Amino acid sequence: MLIQHKQDGNRGMFYVEQDGTTLAEMTYTMSLPAVMVIEHTEVSDALEGKGVGKQLVHAAVEYVREHNIKIVPLCPFAKAILHKVTEWQDVLVK
Repeated sequence: MLIQHKQDGNRGMFYVEQDGTTLAEMTYTMSLPAVMVIEHTEVSDALEGKGVGKQLVHAAVEYVREHNIKIVPLCPFAKAILHKVTEWQDVLVK
């Protein structure tokens, strides 16, 4: 599954697109230059149960590590995943 990323100003998203249609997305804002606030995660019924939501969170974790950014997960799904996967907790704002 190809996870894509786009950012416009302080807003961005990690997403999965097929034939021009977004099938899954995780949106965020950069509240500070080094703080990503994950706001919402949504996966279409067509991809439900395939672990795509977790893949979106993983893509964000890789991105923030590479760019020395921390995450504040306001989205309940992203928050649950980030607290469940211990090796990803280093990216959370303490």
